[in-house]
Amino acid sequence: MNAGWCCLALAAALAAPAARAEEPAFDASRFEKKAFEIGGYAELKQEHLTLNRSGALYKLSTLGASGRDGLDRSTGTLQLGGKLRHGSGTFDFRTNSSWAHDALSTQADHRLYEGALSFRSSERTTLEAGKRALRWGKGYAFNPIAFVERAKDPNDPNLAREGFWLLDGDFISNPGGRVRTVAFTPVLVPVTGAINGDFGARGHLNPAAKLYLLVHDVDIDLAWLGQGSRAGRFGADFATNLAQNFEVHGEWARVGATPKPLVDASGRFTPSSQQSTDWLLGLRYLTEGDTTWIGEYFHNGSGFDAAQLRDFDTFAGTAFERFLQGGGSTALELAQALAQGAYGRPNPGRDYLYVRAQQKDAFGIVYFQPALTLMANLHDRSFQLTPELLYTGINNLELRARAYLLRGGSGTDFGEKQARRKLEVYARYYF
Repeated sequence: MNAGWCCLALAAALAAPAARAEEPAFDASRFEKKAFEIGGYAELKQEHLTLNRSGALYKLSTLGASGRDGLDRSTGTLQLGGKLRHGSGTFDFRTNSSWAHDALSTQADHRLYEGALSFRSSERTTLEAGKRALRWGKGYAFNPIAFVERAKDPNDPNLAREGFWLLDGDFISNPGGRVRTVAFTPVLVPVTGAINGDFGARGHLNPAAKLYLLVHDVDIDLAWLGQGSRAGRFGADFATNLAQNFEVHGEWARVGATPKPLVDASGRFTPSSQQSTDWLLGLRYLTEGDTTWIGEYFHNGSGFDAAQLRDFDTFAGTAFERFLQGGGSTALELAQALAQGAYGRPNPGRDYLYVRAQQKDAFGIVYFQPALTLMANLHDRSFQLTPELLYTGINNLELRARAYLLRGGSGTDFGEKQARRKLEVYARYYF
């Protein structure tokens, strides 16, 4: 029994004598779903970046032309979400508006993250159309079977993401026995000139599906995406508790032939494609002292090994220096194009280790939760260490401070990022 129920039970016991004389009327309206709900948050964030002037991604960005050693950035974000219910239908939405300013630019961005109309014909059948951010997979920082989603940011896995325009449904049954629950989710993600242009090539409906099974106490998903705007792929995941406070989870995906451009240290470019296998194995453990540990090993089958990353970084540095010396921009433009693609992904390497520890009510301070996160490229041994402080003891207000400390030699994954260090603090007010 948690603390909330204990308080309710104590209050009921204390009020029992008075209740015998006059029992208050039960107010059912407090528990009814409202026809319209709206909420969200407003956030102010301040960042300071210590830039990595020797890093390849620094040289290939607008920062390379600035010659700056540091950068301060201020950001404001307003996110709104709401639901409108009528009968068996529900329309829900989420918008995201942001404004960012630093010494190099000022930008404003307004997006509809989600906006979908769903119709529930029964307790077990739901049909939906609109813009939706699906969340497939059991991993915390990485999701190999997230076939119809925008990539998760491992630095902030819980951050809301923009969805895709799609049609989907949920069909649920409870057969009983060993298979306690079955849920089937078919999806269509059409790509045309007007919608979902960043999903892939135009002119495809992109059918996908997920089958969920609860077998005994094991959650299992089987996922599939047909060949279309992206290469066809299929996979599976699982999650189960080995003990009350100890969960293990995993994902596996087989991806069809996907473009993988390669460039050597001299700038010789080789367009290629390959099939790949991605997988993840992870755990989540809550200690008796309320420390939550999360660990994940992620294998990115389409990623670059240490030698391939080092070749690209060498080429990028050479192209940048040649451009500064008046040798033309052709090589630099190729390096920039590659950096905007596969080489510039947040995690372009082959194998990663992710470990996070978060302490609840640390040092006896209620609602104070410090955490420490490690993300390491296991091929080149570069890594990022992220200590953070979180306080939520003020009603509806979240205060967070976080530092990103990157370490790695020349030609390594984290050693060639745009920044060596980043400090950010923000205040987020929920309403």
